[in-house]
Amino acid sequence: MTDPDPRRWRALAVTQAAGFMSLLDVSIVNVALPSMQADLGAGAGGIQWVVSGYALTFGLSLVAGGRLGDALGRRRMFLVALSVFVLTSALAGAAPNLTWLVLARLAQGLAGGLLTPQNSGLIQDLFQGAERGKAFGVLGATIGVSTAVGPIAGGLILAWFGDPQGWPWVFYVNLPIGVVALVLAMRLLPKDRPTGRVDIDLVGALLLGATVLAVLLPLVRADSGGLTSLWWLFPLAVALGWLFLRWERHLVRRGRAPLLDLRLFTETPGYVAGAGIGLAYFCGFSGIWLVFAVFFQAGLGYTPLESGLAVTPFAIGSAVAAAVAGRVVDRWGRLITVLGLTAVGVGLAAVAVVLLVVPGNAAGAWIAVPMVLAGVGGGAVISPNTTLTLTSVPNRLAGVAGGVLQTGQRIGTAVGTATLAAVFYAVLGGTGRYPAAIAVALFAAVALVAVAFVLAVRDLRMAERVPQGG
Repeated sequence: MTDPDPRRWRALAVTQAAGFMSLLDVSIVNVALPSMQADLGAGAGGIQWVVSGYALTFGLSLVAGGRLGDALGRRRMFLVALSVFVLTSALAGAAPNLTWLVLARLAQGLAGGLLTPQNSGLIQDLFQGAERGKAFGVLGATIGVSTAVGPIAGGLILAWFGDPQGWPWVFYVNLPIGVVALVLAMRLLPKDRPTGRVDIDLVGALLLGATVLAVLLPLVRADSGGLTSLWWLFPLAVALGWLFLRWERHLVRRGRAPLLDLRLFTETPGYVAGAGIGLAYFCGFSGIWLVFAVFFQAGLGYTPLESGLAVTPFAIGSAVAAAVAGRVVDRWGRLITVLGLTAVGVGLAAVAVVLLVVPGNAAGAWIAVPMVLAGVGGGAVISPNTTLTLTSVPNRLAGVAGGVLQTGQRIGTAVGTATLAAVFYAVLGGTGRYPAAIAVALFAAVALVAVAFVLAVRDLRMAERVPQGG
């Protein structure tokens, strides 16, 4: 066993800062969409591609990015992807029209998807033993907190730089963070070791990319009728996914390196359960931010900043709980995930009841306590689940394992956002009441979180039976 790199914790801080930035861009833009639409004179359907396009290319490139990091070197891929992310952030902020902005966001999402899996791979390379679990706890906290603080950050930026003309700073804020992270990463990240001939599975990348595209495209276009007009892509995704699995098994039999080594699912303890829990939880967790923004801004007349501040208690609870959970997950194991999911479900259900019965502008203040509870639960879900899912992954599969895990979470985000938005607008159209719409949407989120709870309880029971079986 080699001695650990003395710069590993500083390197982790740099990679997590960059990872935080790329994941923040998934949610920070939601609050700024009305400002972009007003300033650019764009239609509602077109402006939605600023969010949807990023999510689409981000999800498409995750697994390929992980495999490229495994094959070409994580430091190299991290530096390239981060450089492109900074450049495309500048292009997005400078966009004079909607077409320019959407194209920049597509490229930015591609760079973010290539960047993200390098974080988990570098943790595998830099850390060993108990330290690896703590480092994965930091990664999980980064994922959870970045998603939760997006609405707050967007609201603060618009309040500072003005609404609607201040929206470019939602993207420009990435520039100083990204440049500093790039300089420090060149100094702190370990040099890549030569691996000889690199075998890249291009056919597998195309098949998997087409599969993910067929799943995500109807979902990211759900607000403009994508589920009804593009439903045929779902059975196509099943067929493409089957072809992808057959091709990957074929490569393994021939002794070649596949894009996705399927032994990841059969020989890595806890990986399948953790990936399933992450997918289900993100279905419920990620979709709430869009309906919250619509409820507070369109329903109650809040400013973007006030809307962001209303959900701040969730982010605070999540940040605190994630830091604690990362330290105790090695002792508590899957139990902490079960407890966290319980708190999320109870907290969101309580928020739904409060918003249904408390009238007017006071609603934002009344939900503070249950939002803290839900946030504490969220911090006790994402961070430990990331640790439990990735700790046992062999180093040679670290990048692709992180990519697959994140792909599931991105699909969960798309499913949850489309589902909760559809529920919200269906109830709003039927009743004309914003409180009823947000309450029903939040109860739908609780139902999705309950699926993750069932999977976590099942995994906990299986883990408890293992020692008894010898």
